[in-house]
Amino acid sequence: MLPKLSFILGGAASGKSAYAESLFAVHAGTRTYLATAQSFDSEMENKISRHQIMRGEGWDTIERPMDIAPVFLEAQPESAILFDCATLWLSNLLLADRNVEEALENLLFALKSCAVPVVIVSNEVGAGIVPAEALSRRFREAQGRLNQQLAAQSDYAALVVAGLPLTLKGTKPEVT
Repeated sequence: MLPKLSFILGGAASGKSAYAESLFAVHAGTRTYLATAQSFDSEMENKISRHQIMRGEGWDTIERPMDIAPVFLEAQPESAILFDCATLWLSNLLLADRNVEEALENLLFALKSCAVPVVIVSNEVGAGIVPAEALSRRFREAQGRLNQQLAAQSDYAALVVAGLPLTLKGTKPEVT
């Protein structure tokens, strides 16, 4: 059975999305994929296509780059949600000059109120160098705060490195 809230963290191309998807093997109900990516170029189009192919059939997909709280508040019984990913969601908010603090409050409230299991995928961005420009530093700081708050609220958290999950918090869901 999926925990109420799982948080899967890792670097770019670490295998975190594949691991998060594998957790749904224990869920018999509807699987909802909340996609936050926006396609602004062919590289991103290709990445989105690869993720769709990797995910396979059996997912209801909701594409929502910014206003995601209603997805959690309106979740149907017997469903579970894969939110992939918090990093792109935050990037979208910053680039659109949206109120990040308000959006984060709304997200955390919606996750607490959500009646179905949620698995969140996010990037760990704090292990690199200090970015040279202001927007990148602002993003890195905001992502770090977001990850800390999501991890604190989660029942299960894992760090994925080279495709291998390391449990940080809680008990790893049994995957068959």
